[in-house]
Amino acid sequence: MKNINKKGELHPNNPHKGRYNFKLLIKNLLELKIYLRKNPRGEETIDFSDSRAVILLNKALLKTYYNIENWDIPRGFLCPPIPGRADYIHYIAELLGGRKKGVKVLDIGTGANCIYPIIGSQSYEWDFVASDIDPKSIDNAKKIVESNKGLKNKIILKLQKNRDNIFEGIIEKEDRFDLTMCNPPFHASLEDALKANKRKVNNLNKENKNVKKGLNFGGQKAELWCPGGERLFLKKMAEESVKFSSQVTWFTSLVSNKENIKPTQKLLEKLGATDIKILKMSQGQKISRVLAWTFERRS
Repeated sequence: MKNINKKGELHPNNPHKGRYNFKLLIKNLLELKIYLRKNPRGEETIDFSDSRAVILLNKALLKTYYNIENWDIPRGFLCPPIPGRADYIHYIAELLGGRKKGVKVLDIGTGANCIYPIIGSQSYEWDFVASDIDPKSIDNAKKIVESNKGLKNKIILKLQKNRDNIFEGIIEKEDRFDLTMCNPPFHASLEDALKANKRKVNNLNKENKNVKKGLNFGGQKAELWCPGGERLFLKKMAEESVKFSSQVTWFTSLVSNKENIKPTQKLLEKLGATDIKILKMSQGQKISRVLAWTFERRS
């Protein structure tokens, strides 16, 4: 697959390319207006260290671009950056050659925000099963789905009762999925997550002197860290995917740390994956990757 991403640019199909259209967003969510600020270049923006401002921005984006009227997350839960989340959806859509109808996708670790199923169902009409190990996340995601007509028949939520499993207990015998997707916990411990959060705050302070010092960006344990971090999580996912190789066409996962790509790729080759793809995505200075693999034999 040819990588179509130009350095620093979102996927061509991503509606969030360029600067936010705050005039349009405020038209759809007036409450956002009081959180607007001017950056050093005199352009309208928000204080991204203000959790309330970020949540309202997400609400406005979801209403404007995805017809979502009701969306919110509990205090302290991860508030996702929608442009980057949408990019993941648009890149893995290429694995299906643009097919929309009849596509079924499994989202591992959907979180309280349920963001991938929302974007995927509204952008491509995909049907989703979304899982999480946290009952509070599942409960909130269900509230989102049940309070939006466009989501009710598109998303099924499932609680993963065994924290040691990824696909086991979620994929039933009769299930067939075109894609699975996942945004694994980045960190190996709470200490690592807190250090990363501190670095993020310090970076924002360099750019904006009004940033709230010591701010917690949000995120529960399951969203931010797990024993062994991203590398061990990817290893477990790769090994477990073999058992469900006949029920899933493409397994995919975001990979935050590029150092985790090669060892996972080598493991997948040993496990018998017939095709492995690395899709590079970038948003400004940030570069992330999607690792995709299949066990299907192709003629």
